[in-house]
Amino acid sequence: MNFENKVIAVTGGGNGIGREVVLLLLKKGAKVAALDISEEGLNQTVLLAGEYTNNLSIHKVNITSREEVEALPDKIIKEHKFLDGLINVAGIIQPFIPTNSLNYEQIDRVMNVNFYGTLYMVKAFLPYLLKNKTTACIANVSSMGGFLPVPGQSIYGASKAAVKLMTEALYAELKATNVRVSIIFPGGVATNITQNSGVKMKQVDTGGKAYKMTTPQKAGEVIVKGIEKEKFRIIVGSDARIMDILYRLNPKFAVNMITKKMASLLK
Repeated sequence: MNFENKVIAVTGGGNGIGREVVLLLLKKGAKVAALDISEEGLNQTVLLAGEYTNNLSIHKVNITSREEVEALPDKIIKEHKFLDGLINVAGIIQPFIPTNSLNYEQIDRVMNVNFYGTLYMVKAFLPYLLKNKTTACIANVSSMGGFLPVPGQSIYGASKAAVKLMTEALYAELKATNVRVSIIFPGGVATNITQNSGVKMKQVDTGGKAYKMTTPQKAGEVIVKGIEKEKFRIIVGSDARIMDILYRLNPKFAVNMITKKMASLLK
């Protein structure tokens, strides 16, 4: 998919990976509607866009509100004249505690943002994308935690696994249409997701070995390049690639391995 002159909506466009996707799309000649719950974050994205601001619109939205989401496509079309794609990046994690210690407010919050927020966006935008006479796209961010269970992130993983399966089904349902569908699996990315999620995180015990996380800039590059190539699965980071292979070869070994590495977070 060539992004030049395409109009793409990006959730989570006010920070982290979402912001980097927005900035890279602008550089590739796209017109971008950046969506985020943080007005401050969106304003910072505008500043970073520099010479490309004329092709950028910002929209403060709570993606867990179906009413707000359903109003978005018409607002974006009013701003940019048409609509060609949706990239769902916005997401949060849960507190690093066992399932038994989570309260229902914490559970609902994670599921509402990660799964229902993504579902609402897809449902609201898909009718418009199907009307396009040219290629359109939907790309949803799942997570390495969406195929590999992580202790202390059970509900986060469940929400991202739901995004994974929903997106894979969309791919199958839309194969004969103009809409290309991609599912994205980032590993560890150095973003402010813990802060944005209101979660305090302990240091992971790596046994003295440095754990190198993917930068948001690199993650954005991999995602945009993967969508350009119309990839079905886009894996971000060497950790995600390794664990994807390992989990498919030996699920029990992979789970025991990640449990050992993450044990310090649950103490």
